[in-house]
Amino acid sequence: MQTMFRSAHLCASAVGLALFTTAAQADGPGQEGQGASWSLGLGVGSETSPYRGVDTETKALPVLAFENAHVRLFGPSLDVKLPSTGAVSWALRARYSDQGYKASDAAELAGMAERKGGFWLGGRADWRQPWGQLSGEWLADASDRSGGQQFKLEASQRFPLGGVSVRPHIGLVWQDRSMVDYYYGVGQQESRPGRAAYAGKSTLNTELGLQVMVPLAPGHSVMMGLTHTLLGSGIKNSPLVDRSGVSAVRAAYIFRF
Repeated sequence: MQTMFRSAHLCASAVGLALFTTAAQADGPGQEGQGASWSLGLGVGSETSPYRGVDTETKALPVLAFENAHVRLFGPSLDVKLPSTGAVSWALRARYSDQGYKASDAAELAGMAERKGGFWLGGRADWRQPWGQLSGEWLADASDRSGGQQFKLEASQRFPLGGVSVRPHIGLVWQDRSMVDYYYGVGQQESRPGRAAYAGKSTLNTELGLQVMVPLAPGHSVMMGLTHTLLGSGIKNSPLVDRSGVSAVRAAYIFRF
């Protein structure tokens, strides 16, 4: 039961973030003077875990997003908008991350100290061009769990197909040595036969994804998404990991008002 609860919590956080990001950015960053908008709904999502023995779980979760001229809230992320410079919009970002594990999550993690999630602080920039959008995000561990940081660069484009909106995207996520070592490293005291000590190294993950939004009526829509992340060698080489990539599938009904 503990394993199922932890996996479901991780799944809910990751899927919730993806859904809320889509809802909040569906019409692009808010402009100065815009009114407030809310999005409510219900979603379902499933995500594989990179850790050995941790099962994939599928769970339902609520969807909530809010945006006005000054802030944007979507799932575990909160943006404080800064003045735009031309085609580039800027924001300060705070995010709660529930990544990590407990030794009780899987037999393969027995003897490992708990790795906890926490709050991350940083910034985001979105650069709109005729060919699409280029986004950059930098976050540092404000909870001082890992003492790490990560940087994400993503390119995306939205294509209207009749009334349906299709958005493919590709991203590169660099995670520094401290972050990888905390979540995927194995200390000497945690090593066991078949689980050698491992010092994590900085790594570069690749994200591939596709999001689809289908309007049903004014203010009502269904959103679907598929994401696959190719893990970098710093993570794949960890004895705690038995996959070269992880996938997430999600869908949600959204009412925006």
